[in-house]
Amino acid sequence: MCGIVGVLGNHEVAPILVEALKRLEYRGYDSAGIATVQDGVLDRRRAVGKLVNLSDALVHDPLAGKSGIGHTRWATHGGPTVTNAHPHQAGRVAVVHNGIIENYKELRAKLSHRTFVSQTDTETVAQLCEDYLDQGLSPRDAAVETLAHLEGAYALAFLFHGEEDLIVAARMGSPLAIGHGDGEMYVGSDAIALGPMTNRITYLEEGDYAFVSRAGVEIHDAQGALANREMQSVSAQSMQLDKGGHKHFMAKEIFEQPVVLADCLSHYTDAGGVTLPQPLDFTQTDRVILVACGTAYYACAIAKYWFEQFAGIPCDVDIASEFRYREPPVSPKATALFVSQSGETADTLAALRYVTEKVDRVVSVVNVPSSSIARESDVALPILAGVEVGVASTKAFMNQLGVLANLAIMAARQRGRIDAVREAELLEILHGMPGLINQALALEDKIAKRTARLAEAKSVLFLGRGAMFPLAMEGALKLKEISYIHAEGYASGELKHGPIALIDKTVPVIVFAPRDALFDKTISNMQEVMARDGKVWLITDAEGAAQAGDGTWATLVMPTVDPALAPMLYAVAAQLIAYHTALHKGTDVDQPRNLAKSVTVE
Repeated sequence: MCGIVGVLGNHEVAPILVEALKRLEYRGYDSAGIATVQDGVLDRRRAVGKLVNLSDALVHDPLAGKSGIGHTRWATHGGPTVTNAHPHQAGRVAVVHNGIIENYKELRAKLSHRTFVSQTDTETVAQLCEDYLDQGLSPRDAAVETLAHLEGAYALAFLFHGEEDLIVAARMGSPLAIGHGDGEMYVGSDAIALGPMTNRITYLEEGDYAFVSRAGVEIHDAQGALANREMQSVSAQSMQLDKGGHKHFMAKEIFEQPVVLADCLSHYTDAGGVTLPQPLDFTQTDRVILVACGTAYYACAIAKYWFEQFAGIPCDVDIASEFRYREPPVSPKATALFVSQSGETADTLAALRYVTEKVDRVVSVVNVPSSSIARESDVALPILAGVEVGVASTKAFMNQLGVLANLAIMAARQRGRIDAVREAELLEILHGMPGLINQALALEDKIAKRTARLAEAKSVLFLGRGAMFPLAMEGALKLKEISYIHAEGYASGELKHGPIALIDKTVPVIVFAPRDALFDKTISNMQEVMARDGKVWLITDAEGAAQAGDGTWATLVMPTVDPALAPMLYAVAAQLIAYHTALHKGTDVDQPRNLAKSVTVE
């Protein structure tokens, strides 16, 4: 959510800032702006909409300077307008901000003698800092004093009039990185923004603030003491952003799944079975608590079936934003497992902090090993999906399932629920999944043709039983995220308890039904839909199609797979259905409206 970039360079920074912001577009935004200092004078340019609008503004009204900050904003306080866009400037200070300042109203009341022009919480930061400058504090001291009065989550970068060799950066609950160059220094929301400029990165830790100059960076911890934070070398491959010949990043990432899943699975298994980078023992675990948001939550909901059926461990699955507020009692023998693509999801991080020291272990499954969630876990398990740019998660979801399946199989072996032979069988099925996914991807043309009609629908239902139920919810989420068609996922058996009232010939119903132990029951539910003129798109295997394909609006025949792991394969169909429906609708596939890739506010 939102993107920050800052540059203290040796060249004109306006074009550098805009290019860096382009690399942060995947995070989601609805306005953008930059500020620079030239000959001591602080100035800024802002625009609503895509970065091309900011680029146009800079052509007509250029902004000079070799020091600057930039921002892509996803609106929270106040709509997407030029006035609400970042950077916010109050006199001699400009500020860019990710997060939410929770006490901004109280601060505004104390600053009633100052004139506010925007609806944002962020302007309060700039006004407060300028007030301290008015009181005679230096820019450094004014920024630090400002930070001391802020409550909430933030990543901040301050730029000052008269200061061409200073950016003050700070983080609390929202990530921020410092990039090291040769006589140049950088600030960014993540390493991706800084990729073309440097691969030497220092991540600020919770509560840190930093004084950045071209000579280097001076970092202080939350108590104000000097802090020594490690500088890391980030691989160039991890920062590459290209579509690889595909029309959209989402398409590229869907088609990358066989490769990234294979890499993930090989990382977690060897000749002896499942192996982890850090020891993890489930023998004394009395409950697994799975917590996440959005697509990651549905990965957890699928994993619940695996942990309970394979390992015999009771599981709770919680939406992170609800978990800590209901103050659930947790067992000291429980393993709490948090899943997040970015590793910075605010609600998930808050839930993790709620259970820390209340449970036996905190385990995270993340795509960014240097993220806050990873650093604050006892055991951090990377999913190794590589950079995922599309806002609607695809390959990260797949690799989350890959890691969770390995954990469930390992737990089953540790607890004596399966022997080495059965473990080897399950792992063989799992390692065969990339090949099956390739076969499923070959069905793209068939899916694309059918989605032309699906795109005409106002509402779509997804049905599934067992572990296919959470996949039905994930399929509905994918469709609504990028096509803006209302969609809901239900357990097939729940159809007659309410949703069947929606069924008529205008409401397509997509049924995920591999030929498993619940297949006959699912088909009975499907028949209930067809008896009411509902259009059923049955997604099944060859045996299922032969038994139940007659009378459906459409039938997609998937490769045959072990039912226990079928959600991983059928996820590909769900992704392609959403993608091609969105293409027919003409929506913005990679950056759907109102959504952000990394949700770092509650």
